[in-house]
Amino acid sequence: MPFELRIERTFSAAHAIVIQGEREPLHGHDWRVLVAVRGPQLDQEELLCDFHAIEQQVDGVIAPFHNANLNDTAPFDQRNPTAEAIAEHVYQTLIDRMPQGASLHRVEIGEAPGCTAVFGVTLD
Repeated sequence: MPFELRIERTFSAAHAIVIQGEREPLHGHDWRVLVAVRGPQLDQEELLCDFHAIEQQVDGVIAPFHNANLNDTAPFDQRNPTAEAIAEHVYQTLIDRMPQGASLHRVEIGEAPGCTAVFGVTLD
């Protein structure tokens, strides 16, 4: 697929993950969300799709997390709120919400500079 659009968003949230059976102290991050969509061709207006259509979907998925304790926020009240799990959740929630002509390729979740988890169709 020759065209790719990327949408970046951020949200601030706290979490305390369990590592090797031990729960770490609650702490916060400014989480970076990158969503990449791909498609084979442009429409009659020379667009893969409208950036704003993707932004609205991403904003809707991450809105419950902003300024929240992820450990108390679904689905992470039942799941370890790791960056990997957040990336998978965002991807699985968005996959059927993409505008016509665009396919969700990957979701990246960064919890700190240089620390990013990726979930998607291919990891290239």
